[in-house]
Amino acid sequence: MDDDIARAARAKKGSPFLSTEQAAFYLGLSARKLQAMRAAGNGPGFRRHSRYIRYHIDDLDVWSKSSAEAAHA
Repeated sequence: MDDDIARAARAKKGSPFLSTEQAAFYLGLSARKLQAMRAAGNGPGFRRHSRYIRYHIDDLDVWSKSSAEAAHA
């Protein structure tokens, strides 16, 4: 639990927009898994900034919470 809190704090220090690698680290996933989820359309929301894919940290939190609630339903 403390590791998750520390990871979230490190991610939130900078820009709220995270790269695929940063977002995957924040969620505890591999970057490849997050890319596959994005391609399949079942991952967290993302934004395209020019040619770059970015994940807003609030979108990651919402997606994570909804995934956890769906698993417990």
